[in-house]
Amino acid sequence: MKKLVCAAALIAFQAAAAGAADFSLSVGGGGIIGGSFTRYSLEASGVLTIKAEQIVDQLDYGAFAFLDATYVTLGLFFQNGAYDFSQPVENLGFMSGEGRGWERVLGISLLGKWPFALGSRFAVFPLVGIDYLVSLDQRREDSFGRVYDRAKTLENGQSFELSDWDQFHIRIGAGAEYGLGQSLFIRGDLLYGIRLMTRYETKNLDYMKEMTGDDKPRLGGLSSGPSLRLAIGWRFFAP
Repeated sequence: MKKLVCAAALIAFQAAAAGAADFSLSVGGGGIIGGSFTRYSLEASGVLTIKAEQIVDQLDYGAFAFLDATYVTLGLFFQNGAYDFSQPVENLGFMSGEGRGWERVLGISLLGKWPFALGSRFAVFPLVGIDYLVSLDQRREDSFGRVYDRAKTLENGQSFELSDWDQFHIRIGAGAEYGLGQSLFIRGDLLYGIRLMTRYETKNLDYMKEMTGDDKPRLGGLSSGPSLRLAIGWRFFAP
C-alpha cells in the first residue's frame, strides 16, 4: 500500500513539474467572425390562445485581445452583429413582424484549454468556457424602413433597458497554434456557443402570461452558433 501511495505521489510530482516547465504567459489580438441561429417557439392558452415564434439569423464580426496562461485564456472583445428576424404571432397580428436589426456588444470570455505539442512549433488544444456580452447598442428597422433604438422605443407596448439584451454563452471547441519564432506565434480557435435566454426574452414570456392568463406557457428552442477567431500573439514569459 505504501509503495502504491509513493508511486502515485511520484507520478503527481512529475506531472506538476512537467506542467510548471511548460507554463508560459502570452498576449495577443485578432479578429472574430461568426454567427448565431435563434429558433424559439411559444404557446400559451388561457383567456386567449397564442402561438408565437422567434427566428433570427445573425452575422457577427469584431476584434479581440487575449491574455493566455497556458491552460486558461482571458479575452476581451468588441463585436458588431447584423441580423434578419421574423416574429409571427397567431391571434395577435400587431405583435408580428419581420425585418433587419443590428447590435453592438462588449464581451469578456474565459476559456480553459489543454495544449498538446505536435512538434517544436505546432500545438493543438480543446477549449471550453464562457462568454458574457454587455449590450452597447440595439437597433431595428420598423415596417416603414425607419431604424429605431430598441432601448428607447416601446415594443408591443413594453419598454426595455439596454441591459435586457446582455448575453451569457457556453462555448466549446478547439484551437491550434503555430510558432513563428521564439516568442511570436499565430493562433486560430473554432468555437460553438449556446446562448442562454436574455432578460428581453424572459420579460416577453412574463408579458404572454399576463395577456393569456396561462401561468405555464410552453417555451422551447435554442440560440446557438459558431465563431472563428484568428490572432497573432507574443509569448513574454516562458521559464
